[in-house]
Amino acid sequence: MIVVLVGALGWVISGSLEEPVTKVGDRAPQFSVKTETGKTLTETKFGGKLLVLNFWAAWCAPCVQEVPSLEAFQQAFGDKGVVVLGVSVDTNPALYQRFREQFNVSFETSRDPQWDIAAKYGTFQLPETYIIDANGKVVQKVIAAQNWMDPAFVESVKKLL
Repeated sequence: MIVVLVGALGWVISGSLEEPVTKVGDRAPQFSVKTETGKTLTETKFGGKLLVLNFWAAWCAPCVQEVPSLEAFQQAFGDKGVVVLGVSVDTNPALYQRFREQFNVSFETSRDPQWDIAAKYGTFQLPETYIIDANGKVVQKVIAAQNWMDPAFVESVKKLL
């Protein structure tokens, strides 16, 4: 009996130590950020039909590679009901600011230097992006750098609008 109880306790403890990983179809974990423009955005209140929640860092080479196409995507879809929110995990605010200026980032950005929001989503690889609908449901997940203007990807987004 003791062996069974110890085994059950070990199973419960090991299960609770696993990081949550948000998948397509899941409800987006709750968050609230104040952006550089002073807006407060959450997983369900973001002022659009689709929220593109992109986790990045200035030191991340794939993030640097993808930001020009993400910026172009924001320009193309910002007035069509898409809100791009870039959440930087940079601990150094100067690097974060320099990245924003270097790439002339116009989409909403905020910092999460302790990875609090990223951890809620189970994000550990950068860049990682969640596309969230107006009901707070994750409808698409992109792991690694994405060409945001790839015609096939653009068509998949149009279907979500």
